[in-house]
Amino acid sequence: MDLDPKLIDWVSLTPELILLTTTFVVLLTEPFLPRNKVWIVNPISIIGVLGSLAAVIGLAIDGTDRRSFGNMFVVDNYALLFKGFFLAGGLLILLLSWRYFQEIRTYQGEYYFLLLASYVGMLLMPSARDLVMVFIALEIVSVPGFVMAGLRKFDLKSNEGALKFFLFGVLSVAVLLFGASIVYGFTGTTDLVLLGERLGAFAGDPMVLAALLFVIVGFGFKISAVPFHFWAPDTYEGAPLPVTAFLSVLSKAAGMAGLLQVCFIAFEPLADVWAPILAIIAIVTMTLGNLTAMQQSNIVRLLAYSSVSTGGFILVPFGIVQTGAADINSQAFSAVMVYLLVYSVMNIGAFAVVTAVARTRPGKQISDFAGLGLTQPGLAVPLTLFLVALTGIPPLVGWYAKFVILLAVAQPLNAIGVVLAAAIVVNSVIGAFYYLRVARTMWMDAPPEGAARVRPGAPLWVAIGGLAVAAVVLGLLPQAFAGFAEMSTLVAAGS
Repeated sequence: MDLDPKLIDWVSLTPELILLTTTFVVLLTEPFLPRNKVWIVNPISIIGVLGSLAAVIGLAIDGTDRRSFGNMFVVDNYALLFKGFFLAGGLLILLLSWRYFQEIRTYQGEYYFLLLASYVGMLLMPSARDLVMVFIALEIVSVPGFVMAGLRKFDLKSNEGALKFFLFGVLSVAVLLFGASIVYGFTGTTDLVLLGERLGAFAGDPMVLAALLFVIVGFGFKISAVPFHFWAPDTYEGAPLPVTAFLSVLSKAAGMAGLLQVCFIAFEPLADVWAPILAIIAIVTMTLGNLTAMQQSNIVRLLAYSSVSTGGFILVPFGIVQTGAADINSQAFSAVMVYLLVYSVMNIGAFAVVTAVARTRPGKQISDFAGLGLTQPGLAVPLTLFLVALTGIPPLVGWYAKFVILLAVAQPLNAIGVVLAAAIVVNSVIGAFYYLRVARTMWMDAPPEGAARVRPGAPLWVAIGGLAVAAVVLGLLPQAFAGFAEMSTLVAAGS
């Protein structure tokens, strides 16, 4: 659709504008607050996120597909689903942050400003239908993350993690832009839909195929896929815990949303080239992430490598995409979306409990959780639910995510689908080993002598309790995801 790029539908931009306004309110308010009142920027941020979420709900009720800046910015069912997901996840991260940043008493105003700025990029990402807009959204998400990862300036691990994150991030941007420039040179457009129509004519050109791989490599860093994952464990360990939860779930989901649009709309005519490569990357990412997680004694590093492995699971459906196979591609797209949403519940929940326990046991070792089931079952039960859900054991919500992916890879009935299905089963068993090892430590080991009682505070309790209920309810009522197939068809068809 050829639209005037100067025309702007301001209604379609309402969620972004509300959040952007809140971002600047936080920036301008914090310097004038007394040091003991800086925490006020947290509820201001929550109000802004709720206002933006209300705007998303309003757009969903309206039901009109809206476009701005030509075809660069589109608001449709797919975009609204991801916007709602990002904002709901944002609320949870703000609840995790409330008490944490009060207690470390450092950079509260800067942190909330950077976090909200990154959320603005997340809201832009699912609406981006142009390579330039995808890049802009991706960098708005990533650049604040570089700074947030290093907010604990007094901690050498935080400094190291932030530096690695920054250096790898700059390299990935260069690779992505190089590939995008070549694609533009051949097709004369950056519009994702037009790219999907024109790239088929260059299917045999090695330069175009290399450009596609450069773009995918750029996204590989954002989603910490092997071998572009080296920054993740050190960054996750060194960053403040709420930032770690943000990077492992929401930042990764934003990168995955961009990869979905690029692969399923723009690069779909050349799926026969990139799909087998992503299938191999998915298997290697799952396996290496799981095998390395098994060796960890630090709970944050364990969850970091678990996050790497989860990225492999999410990439699996990319490996079965076929040019022109609308039914198979739709199933694959739906599987990616389901796994992303389910994974967010489980992983943010696990980090919420770790954040609570770290208040009195800052070592973040798995041994610090010994006896938690005996001394504080209110924390041990939710964490056990999240860990069991990550293994994929029914009736918790994780089983449905793995079932949908297995259903997708079984649909083509070819060698790649069989290999991917086997890899999913094997890695699920490996993952169960280290997830359940943490659960065993909580329920079967004796608690350390003199361990202080953990008092998470009301915001953390709300986040932990809400996510635990979601893990159970969504596992029993998986029909809550029934509408994803329709949305995936719209996007997979490039409409």
